[in-house]
Amino acid sequence: MRNLQILLRQHVGAPCEPIVKAGDTVQKGTLIATPTGLGANIFSSVYGVVEEVKEDRIIIKPDEKQKDEFLPIAEGSKLDMVKAAGVVGMGGAGFPTGVKLGTDLEGGYILVNAAECEPGLRHNIMQIETECDKVIRGVKYCMEISNAAKAIFAIKKKNEEAVRILKEALDKEPDISIHLLPDIYPMGEERAVVRETLGIELEPTQLPVAAKSIVINVETLSRVAEAIDERKPCFSKNLTVIGKLKGGKEAHVFMDVPVGSSVEDLIERAGGIDGKYGEIIMGGPFTGKATAFDEPITKTTGGIIVTMEFPDLHGATIGLLVCACGGDEARMRDIANKMNAKVVSVARCKQAAEMKNGALKCERPGNCPGQVKNSMQFKKDKCEYIVIGNCSDCSNTVMGSAPKMGLKVFHQTDHVMRTIGHPLYRYLRVSKKVDQDI
Repeated sequence: MRNLQILLRQHVGAPCEPIVKAGDTVQKGTLIATPTGLGANIFSSVYGVVEEVKEDRIIIKPDEKQKDEFLPIAEGSKLDMVKAAGVVGMGGAGFPTGVKLGTDLEGGYILVNAAECEPGLRHNIMQIETECDKVIRGVKYCMEISNAAKAIFAIKKKNEEAVRILKEALDKEPDISIHLLPDIYPMGEERAVVRETLGIELEPTQLPVAAKSIVINVETLSRVAEAIDERKPCFSKNLTVIGKLKGGKEAHVFMDVPVGSSVEDLIERAGGIDGKYGEIIMGGPFTGKATAFDEPITKTTGGIIVTMEFPDLHGATIGLLVCACGGDEARMRDIANKMNAKVVSVARCKQAAEMKNGALKCERPGNCPGQVKNSMQFKKDKCEYIVIGNCSDCSNTVMGSAPKMGLKVFHQTDHVMRTIGHPLYRYLRVSKKVDQDI
């Protein structure tokens, strides 16, 4: 087992402060770093010895033999135990769950984000299929802590087996229901979940609490249940490994992987890379970024994707359409560079609103207007190709104008979609509405 690198920032907020030093012996569940402000406790995920404490990470050499036992957190109120366990939003956002659940919803809603919106990922759906009881316990605890009267699972209709299992499990739970979502991206964005389940349209600056709701990811619910039922610290992660792998192109789901494990470890568990490849992505096809073999997974890592090689555009001129729902400009420039293209124009999706911290948020995620003005800019700037990172609906609107102007379109996810055999993001071929509550 390779050394584990446990990052000191695995959450929204400032990095944690290490409370161990080189040479210290640690167990699974040993508290090794604590927040300096907004943040969440960080624990050792293995038995071993601290080799080094760096500015941004703690490196632990694991013992040859590992035990299942862990050091439990202290008993206390349910909210205190969630905070003590270091639970964060494990769908990628990383907001400390104990802070989120500290809101009194006054009879509002817990909205379960079971969309698993990034194509190719499957670990949240598998958790529902295999550990539905634990997930539902987590929902009930969250309802109790935050004073919510109702809960709604927002899940894509295509996940028929998970929906069946959920429906059966919720048969005698009148306060917990299911809302079926269409198979488009990004149905898992927080404001999209609120809109689809409650019919409330939030502004980009508003949080779900403005709709008397809290949105929580499936795996996060599982970790809440573990903290309360088992006094278990949050030191492991469920994730999907997929792509150009000797173990096959289907999704390889690994549950309870020690936080700090390397990308290389997970790829080896999936059989290793099958021949030449384009890049390795940590995260999903839309919001993930290129990574390296020695990078560690964190509490928020959802996927590791090995892609096919990139096409060579031989120096062709290219425009970038940056969207709040996909990669940022740096990510899109990275993709353009890997395709050997020359970036000559950059535009933003007309609904991408810039926040105070510089991040982009979509004004109405999943429901986008036309992109003719941006296509005209790319044509004026003599682009031969454009790379887009848009949602399903926005990609659809780009395709209504760009090809007519002689612009060839790549979506930033194309190399991933081709690798895993998923339809490319171009024309929207499914209804944007399912409108089905169960």
